[in-house]
Amino acid sequence: MSQRWRRGRYFLFKFLVIGNAGTGKSCLLHQFIEKRFKDESNHTIGVEFGSKIISVVNKMVKLQIWDTAGQERFRSVTRSYYRGAAGALLVYDITSRETYNALTTWLSDARMLASQNIVIILCGNKKDLDTDREVTFLEASRFAQENELMFLETSALTGENVEEAFVQCARKILNKIESGELDPERMGSGIQYGDAALRQLRSPRRAQPQGTQECGC
Repeated sequence: MSQRWRRGRYFLFKFLVIGNAGTGKSCLLHQFIEKRFKDESNHTIGVEFGSKIISVVNKMVKLQIWDTAGQERFRSVTRSYYRGAAGALLVYDITSRETYNALTTWLSDARMLASQNIVIILCGNKKDLDTDREVTFLEASRFAQENELMFLETSALTGENVEEAFVQCARKILNKIESGELDPERMGSGIQYGDAALRQLRSPRRAQPQGTQECGC
């Protein structure tokens, strides 16, 4: 572990993994953290948790990831974990039209219960089963564009684009912090500082010359 991490110079982001049951959410999380496929995977009951430290644009970021159950009977439980999430992987199965059709509901829940500013990446999982595909790349790409989401197709089995999905989401959060669009000091932002030195990460447009005042509108 790096000296930089020991000194606590890092960000902490709260992440969600959401989507219908059977889309491979737990396998994605396992592949991301353990770098291997989870051979035996039962449906998640309630919520499972994992964490990992990654380097994003030369900054250390610790992701606290909540893997939520996709079954309807657990929705009342899992929704309580949405609050204060900074980022989310919205997962569907490219071989299942049903899981794709449910995306609008999951997306609505995330933006209503977590934050309008939550950064979401759409993940079409099970890319390794391309011959059984029911949802085209172009169709999902259009959905992502219409809903202002990032988009990747992933494979929890082979590991393709799994780490990239988490990294892209974390990178966009950092970009929003730098631009001033996200404020880590706002309650419920899903972001915490690991060190006061990182509080210097500010956009020039947030700094005000002496003698001027910020607009209060």
